[in-house]
Amino acid sequence: MGERRLQGLALKVGPLGEHDRLLTLLSEAEGVTRLAVPGARRPKSSLAAAAPLTLLELQVGGRSGLSRVRQLRVERSFSRLGRQLETLAAAQALTDLCLLIGTDDHPIPGLLPTLILHLERLEQTAGDRDIVLASTVQASIHLLTLGGYSLPLQSCCISGAALNPPIGQWDWRCSLLPEDGFAIGSQPEATLQLNPSELALLQRLSRADLPRRSTGELMGPQRVWLRLLAVVEIWIRTHLPRRSRAMALLRNSLQTPQVSDHDADANTS
Repeated sequence: MGERRLQGLALKVGPLGEHDRLLTLLSEAEGVTRLAVPGARRPKSSLAAAAPLTLLELQVGGRSGLSRVRQLRVERSFSRLGRQLETLAAAQALTDLCLLIGTDDHPIPGLLPTLILHLERLEQTAGDRDIVLASTVQASIHLLTLGGYSLPLQSCCISGAALNPPIGQWDWRCSLLPEDGFAIGSQPEATLQLNPSELALLQRLSRADLPRRSTGELMGPQRVWLRLLAVVEIWIRTHLPRRSRAMALLRNSLQTPQVSDHDADANTS
């Protein structure tokens, strides 16, 4: 490829040689692209701003091999997500998922704006751990759908019958069969089972907004959202090349009791 301009989000940045960096960029034009950023590891380099979770406008060139970044401009940074472990893990989980479903030279329409939308929502969670968790589950479902790996939530993978969860019938179960989808009833080979309310909540996540009660409160307790996160994790490790370590980090951070500023001060006094 010749000289060109690219706008995209830095998914990953790593060392390349002694002074350069290897930038993995998600753009609408080219999908997932790997680019050399020459001299970016030097202290005063004008290209040092190439950092993960940064929306960049780039001038890119190179006649053969790995294309090189000539110029860059930061359009937006999502660095605030790194202030809390939960939001950082959530953001990393979403960018990691884009790396798994994105392929070189085969852009997925809508993947970049969808990722940016959900990163913006994570910024607006104000540290609410349940909202961070729910937002990550919903964003993962949206990204998987765009990538062609959607969870089949409408019909039983065995009988073909519609998956209509009977709310209130607490003995009803739906089984997750990782290779095929969801099956009505308790199947012996199931990896995980959902009750009617859990399945109904999962089905609602294909919509644009999180499911909330009339009061504005998020529907579902944290334990249910952790089960839905487990569904996403199982689906990813079954249908994509590898599991998401960032999702495991998010799970672990949420299962660790949160320490308030008052408690932290008390422990250091």
